[in-house]
Amino acid sequence: MGKKSNIGVLLGAAFLMATSAIGPGFLTQTAAFTEQYQASFGFAILISIILTIGVQLNIWRIIGVSGMRGQDIANKVLPGLGYFIAFLVALGGLVFNMGNVGGAALGLNVLFGIDISYGAIIGGVIGICIFLSKNAKSIVDKLTNVLGIIMILLAGYVAIVSKPPVTEAVVRTFNPVNLKDLIFPIITLLGGTVGGYITFSGGHRLIDAGITGEENLSEVNKSAGMGIGVASIMRVLFFLAILGVVSKGNALDPGNPAADAFLQAAGPIGYKFFGIVLFSAAISSVIGAAYTSVSFLKTLNKTIEKYENYFIIGFIAISSFIMAFLGQPAKLLILAGSVNGLILPITLATVLLASRKKEVVGESYKHPTWLIIFGIIIVIVTAYAGFNSLTNITKLFM
Repeated sequence: MGKKSNIGVLLGAAFLMATSAIGPGFLTQTAAFTEQYQASFGFAILISIILTIGVQLNIWRIIGVSGMRGQDIANKVLPGLGYFIAFLVALGGLVFNMGNVGGAALGLNVLFGIDISYGAIIGGVIGICIFLSKNAKSIVDKLTNVLGIIMILLAGYVAIVSKPPVTEAVVRTFNPVNLKDLIFPIITLLGGTVGGYITFSGGHRLIDAGITGEENLSEVNKSAGMGIGVASIMRVLFFLAILGVVSKGNALDPGNPAADAFLQAAGPIGYKFFGIVLFSAAISSVIGAAYTSVSFLKTLNKTIEKYENYFIIGFIAISSFIMAFLGQPAKLLILAGSVNGLILPITLATVLLASRKKEVVGESYKHPTWLIIFGIIIVIVTAYAGFNSLTNITKLFM
């Protein structure tokens, strides 16, 4: 595959990761936490972006150089570990996908007033239709690109019309009022944007496209950089859009806080815009969660590899069915971020150990020392924060 023809796949992998990272969970989390912590939540955004860079570059580079998926790398580090991680990621992906389908239902409710239970089924059916096609991976690349651009444009519009206190946001981003209280939001945000399956989505997409090996490392870095950039821009714009509303003392509807913020910021048209943003975020995340979760299972079982698309369809169907009967999508989305945040230190530590193994990265590759040190710090921070956040998870459903 020539360099020119690579760009579509590189963008596709970048947007697959970015749109998974800025799914409905992120939108709901950001709205809820911005209302609670106001401008100081900018600090959580900043820290999560910095930590994201360390997580993404470590994982994308090792996947790219080795040409192995996350579970196969883990089995090289410790036999059997890949099965454990595949189970964790698939389970986290299922919880996340219930939230994603719930996000699609909330989006359809905003746009057309459709009942949440029916909306969950419709969202699932749309996701399933994509994987019924023989060109599913090509459709995924194009669709995630388009949906990602739509989300950024609409969030940018509301960030302007809500007139956020930008100066205060900048000051509090570097000097937050309640630093200790921001630990739970940071781990939730990190889990929702790079936890579980999300970090691996782009790297696994590049493996499927054959863009692997040390000779393609610059391409891998380029795709990872684009993904981090897109996700970071969306995080900042959405934070500012919500801050413009809550900084004026307005309360948000806890059932759909982000939609209410867009309604208060830009009236009925803002409300409909949010419906489009939420639905776009949800569908792209449904695709990302199902595709990547199944990609963690397919090399462990030949039947799953042979019938990959059917297993992806089954994955979406199960999460849609559970969501339709369970309800509470807003709480599920925050829960999903926390669950995936608990998985993150395990997967990142595994990749860091793999970076030193010749049977994974080859004889000539030297993983940058600064990335290893950065990665170790992130593992320690996320393990500590993830353990502390367990108590907060139980409060969500009390």
